[in-house]
Formats: sequence, C-alpha cells, structure tokens
Amino acid sequence: MTEPTTFLYTFFLAAFFLYATLFLLRRKRSPPLPPGPTGLPLIGSLPFLDPSLHKYFADLSKKYGPIFSLRLGSRLTVVISSPSLSRAILREHDETFANPDVTAAAYIFSYGGNDIAFSPNGPTWRMLRHVGVHEVLSSSSLDRVSDLRQQEILSTIRRIHERCGTPIDIGAEMFLTTMNIVTSTIWGRTLQVEKERELVGKDFKKVIADIVPLFTQHNVSDLFPALAQFDLQGIRRKMEVLRARFDIIFERMIEKKCSGEEERVDDLLGVMLKKERESRNSKTPFTMTHVKALLMDMVTAGTDTTSSTVEYAMAEIIKKPNIFQKLQEELIQVVGKDKLVHESHLPQLSFLSCVIKETLRIHPILPLLIPRCPSSSCTIDGYLIPEGTRVFVNVWAIQRDPTQWTDPLEFKPERFLQEKFKRDFKGKEFDYMPFGSGRRICAGVVMAERMACHLLATMVHSFDWKLPEGKEVDLSEKFGIVIKLAVPLVAIPTPRLSNDKLYY
Repeated sequence: MTEPTTFLYTFFLAAFFLYATLFLLRRKRSPPLPPGPTGLPLIGSLPFLDPSLHKYFADLSKKYGPIFSLRLGSRLTVVISSPSLSRAILREHDETFANPDVTAAAYIFSYGGNDIAFSPNGPTWRMLRHVGVHEVLSSSSLDRVSDLRQQEILSTIRRIHERCGTPIDIGAEMFLTTMNIVTSTIWGRTLQVEKERELVGKDFKKVIADIVPLFTQHNVSDLFPALAQFDLQGIRRKMEVLRARFDIIFERMIEKKCSGEEERVDDLLGVMLKKERESRNSKTPFTMTHVKALLMDMVTAGTDTTSSTVEYAMAEIIKKPNIFQKLQEELIQVVGKDKLVHESHLPQLSFLSCVIKETLRIHPILPLLIPRCPSSSCTIDGYLIPEGTRVFVNVWAIQRDPTQWTDPLEFKPERFLQEKFKRDFKGKEFDYMPFGSGRRICAGVVMAERMACHLLATMVHSFDWKLPEGKEVDLSEKFGIVIKLAVPLVAIPTPRLSNDKLYY
C-alpha cells in the first residue's frame, strides 16, 4: 500500500470512528440532545442545506418537532420553532442565551465585537445598549432630527415625481432613500455640499454591496473553529479591508464634526461624541471605537432592513388593490391631499401601522434573528443544549404557524385591529417578534418603525402605482443577511396630490 493511500485509509477510518462515537454519545447522553438528522461524518448536514435556510429549518421542524439539532461542520446547531420554546430561550433563560454567536466576518465588521449587536453580554454591552437605546436612538434624540428625515423624504418625492409615467425599481429607490435618511440623521449638516453627501452615500452603498457576500458565504472558520486561525477562504482578510474603507469615512466625519462647534448636538453623531467626551473617566467608557462600531450598526442595519420592509409592503398592497385603497382613504382622512405626510401624522394612521405589522409578520426581514450562543449548558423542554451551541429562533416559521395565526399565509393587515391579535414590536408576545425579544431585541426598533411607516405612507399618499403591462407581483424570497424580494418590484407612479408644487 502506497504512502498516500495509507494516509487516506487512516483518515477515513478515524473519521468513521469519530462519527460512530458521536452517534453513540448522542443516543446515550442524559438529558439527550434534541432530535434531528444524523448527517455525515465530519461535515454533518452541510451538503443537504437549502440556500433558503429559514425554509429548510421550517421543513425539518415538521419532521423532528419545534426543537431539533443538527451538525454543521463541527458545530452543533439547535433550531427553535415555537412560541413557548422561544419564551424559554429569550425570557426564562435570557441570561444564559444572552451572548450572540459571532461569526468571523461579524467579529471584524463590528470592530472586534464592540457594537450593540455582537458585543458579549456584560458591562460593556450594557453600557452600549444604554447609549444606543436611551441616548442615541431614543424618541427625544430622533425628534430633534426629524426635519432632516423630512428633507430626505421630500428629495425622494421630487425624484419620483420627475420620473412619473416610467417604471421605477421601488427597492432600489427605497434603499437610496433610507441610506440618505440614515446618514443625514447621523451627521446632520456636517456635510454641507450636496455633491459631498452624494459621494459619501455612494461610498457606503458600494462597501455594503461588497460586505453582503462575506456575511452570506459559508465560512470554514465558523464551521470548523479549529481551522479559524488559517482563514482559509480569506474572509477575515477581505472584511478587514472593507471595514478600513468604512473607517476612513467615519474618521472623516468625526474630524469634520469635532472641528466645528464642539458642544453643538444637532444630530446623532453629535450625541455620540458628547457621550464619548463625558465618559472618558468612567469605569466603562464609551470610546471612539464604540462610536464607530455604533455608526457601523446604524448605517448597515438601518438601510437594507427598512428598504426591504417597504418594498415588501408595497408589493403586498399593489397585489391587493382593496388594501391599497383603504390605506389611501385613511391618509386622505388624516393628512388630506393638499399636504405631505409628516412624522406627526403617524400615530393617527392605525391601518398603516397594521400594514407594516402584517408585512413584518409574513416577511420578517431577519427570519432567524441573530443566533444565540449559551454561556453554559442548559436544558430546554427536556433536551440538553450544550455550552457553545449555535441557537437559531425561526421567527419566519413561528409567525406563519397555522396553530398561532388564522390564514397565516394570507396578507391581512386588519387582523391586528382585533383585540386578540394586538401586537407591538417589543417582543412580549412570542408568536410575533420580528425585531427579536429579551435583552438582545433590536436597539433600532423606534427608528426602524418611524422610517418604514413614514416611507410607506409617503409612497401611497403622494402617488398611485400600477405594474407595467403584462407584469405581476412576484413575492418569492431571496435569503441573505436580510430577506429580499428575489424579483425586484417595478411599478409606475402617477401623481395624486392636489398641487404639483407640493412635490418641490
């Protein structure tokens, strides 16, 4: 037997014995691991994964139950697909499951886990959460920059009005708008020249487009942690390059801001820099690294998620003209045809709120949320979830569960007007939690709700929309960092306000 053949024989024999040992341990363990597919030696269920991971997990839950496990590479993965078990993970054992499962790409992207989303549970994360939720993204902070968001909405209305009668890619338009809103809200009037603002927006859009594939690609470093130090696919190295490009933009904005009136706080970057100065001598300071990591969260998480939500909402209501008409009637009653929609109108638009809630029920933008990683072994529903397991909560499956929702696959915004189905985005009801639940609930809920509602209201109030001749709405999904329409929604706008001057 030649030396290479001997090596291969030994390798496969060792793999077989490892596989057999793991299989026996799985069966004998007490309490047992959750049921699930056995998979193949070494690589587990990797060859069988469907690109639409949320749907693949939903199908497995029908076979193995609302809690099941599978191996992806050397990592054990557990998937939760019921409200009661979600409650156990996200509330009853919230402390144990408070750490996110951070991929190699996410660790670099988040400045070494120094943002709100990927920072481990502890004093630093609590400080970041407090700064993000109660100071930077609080209702009062957002109120102070509402005029900046209104200006960007008006710019969008103007752009669309100039193209009335021609097909418009709604998703692309909403992405541009949300990017402009987020960046304008962050640095306010720091960028005085329109061309400069446009260039920064293009830079962000390009870097985000390059980052997305790195997050969605299966990384050997995550699947086989023992190999992480080798960065075999170069994902860590590529992400470092992209983060450096973000870093240049952030530092330029920070320098511009600091060179002006230091104490002026008229935008979210001003709030953060003021906090950074005030906390320098505190036990857990809010550092410049944290400032940039939080900026990263806002720019990346606040654009694709909101624009996709609005695009899905537009697709659903264009497909159902009766809902579109009902929404327009509410807008006429509350706003009138001789005014633009302002954020102050939003609390009075109850049906609009229902449309956004139903959109996020049937199309949750983060269908598996950010995976959790237990800090110690824990027993859930009689099954052991070992320390270090990757845990997914499949909100996409939960929010489409026929045992929880009547006609779950039907788009029915009016369901949220019923007392028994009244829900909000606070994650208190575990059959509806598009932004997550527990201490790791999305920090940007308030801003996301305002932006999505305001944009949808503006699109429906300012224009009528029809599909190009011979086209139909296609609601098929494309799985990635966020769920998107696989086929972009293209529609033709027609002005409907009483006076053309309102568009300018």
